[in-house]
Amino acid sequence: MKNICEVMKKYNIDEIIQYGNYMGKINPITTFGKGKVVLVTATNPTEYGEGKTTVAIGLNDALNLLNKKSLVNLREPSMGPVFGLKGGATGGGKALILPEADINLHFTGDFHAITSANNLISAAIDNEIFHDNKLDIREVTFNRCLDMNDRALRNIKLSGRNEHFDITAASELMAIMCLSKNILDLRMRLDNIIIGYNSQLVPIYVSALGITDALISLLIQAFKPNFVQTLEGNGAIVHGGPFANIAHGCSSLISLSTASNLADYVITEAGFGADAGAFKFMDILSRDNKINLACIVLVTTIRALKYNGDGDIEKGIENLRVHVENLRLMHKNIVVTLNRFEDDTHEDILFVKDYCASLNVPFTVNTVFQDGGVGALDLANEVIKYTEPTKVQYLYNLDDSLYNKIDNYVKKICHANGFTCSIDLMRKINELDKYKYPICVAKTQYSISDDKKKLGFPQNYTMQLTNVEVKNGSKLIIVYFGKVITMPGLNDHPAAKDIKYIDGEIILPR
Repeated sequence: MKNICEVMKKYNIDEIIQYGNYMGKINPITTFGKGKVVLVTATNPTEYGEGKTTVAIGLNDALNLLNKKSLVNLREPSMGPVFGLKGGATGGGKALILPEADINLHFTGDFHAITSANNLISAAIDNEIFHDNKLDIREVTFNRCLDMNDRALRNIKLSGRNEHFDITAASELMAIMCLSKNILDLRMRLDNIIIGYNSQLVPIYVSALGITDALISLLIQAFKPNFVQTLEGNGAIVHGGPFANIAHGCSSLISLSTASNLADYVITEAGFGADAGAFKFMDILSRDNKINLACIVLVTTIRALKYNGDGDIEKGIENLRVHVENLRLMHKNIVVTLNRFEDDTHEDILFVKDYCASLNVPFTVNTVFQDGGVGALDLANEVIKYTEPTKVQYLYNLDDSLYNKIDNYVKKICHANGFTCSIDLMRKINELDKYKYPICVAKTQYSISDDKKKLGFPQNYTMQLTNVEVKNGSKLIIVYFGKVITMPGLNDHPAAKDIKYIDGEIILPR
């Protein structure tokens, strides 16, 4: 690794707060620059992921090899998945961001700051109730959080009421941190968080607790983007970490605006399939923000396509088609890249190539895991062809009814016939219609539907809406389909068992 001060010179960064020799925080730039943004997304993945982060890092290195000043802008890993099924989130093989163990674990303390601020709100709520409850709090809707997969905390009993923890990556505080344009915007969003309701069913806001300055004090350093490096010595900004199946799944807005001023190209990744993170990047993050979205890279693998076809790639390829069609509804510049594994056959790769030709979408094979930036040169050359950023076309207007926003997503992105819900939930939809916010869909990541067993391109089905919630601070309506859990549990053999500490070095499982 290079000293981080050496890496920052390439991007004309004047000041950095160092965390050791290889990590640091840089000053945020609140307005967007001229850097072209490339969004990396994927088809519906297997449970191990299909390498979006690896491809994003490799593409960044490839563009730098072509003498383009490029930065990769990624989410911070949550320790829940690091210790759980998926493991770390710093790439793989020869397409890595470094220092790997530090980034995957405590990093610069951002998650701890967000968790602490979140739980300060919860502590202040219960303190208000304990001391005479002058705010007349009758129903608490704000949850505690922890950056860990811990199923025992899903439902807990406090004195006087039941509550549950969310994982930090699914908390409203994480969304607020990642959607705030500047400190003033952060303050306003914190003030506007709804913590509960009084006996007249009037919402009560964080501002009533009188702790906003304390919250800002906890978050002020965490709000600054983190600057690290790739294995090939190029810059990487890693900041914010919302999950994409529950939250909006994109790195922070402030890190993206900062990166767009420092580089000609910014490679960013949105979590899970294009029906999740990519849709939310365009529908939530890009609204009212001048993001120069040059193109979208759709990552797929032979493994994922066969998984989506129950072992049959000719059947599973339909999952690729539905994501291409969905993305074209919102943006016309798309490149498909096959993240090649060592056991992929020539016949399968040729089949995917020919299929992409039939869809009239550019196709490349990348080998970034084995070869680093060199393995993404073909992909980089396709990306460079998109010289003019294209505006996003939205599926709905913010002034549309909440029902129509949900119906639009269900029919146009999930290709379902519609959705059903209880009468009480329909009343709730009508009650929340006054909040003219974008929707943030929480559903399974393994299917375009609400059922992870419906693989490929399911059609002629109905989705089951299970809940809707307003997040007034983050300015989102969370829309829940199926059995979505905001506090994951560990699997039967979590990755935590395979992490080793040997001779002063932390060794993560690969």
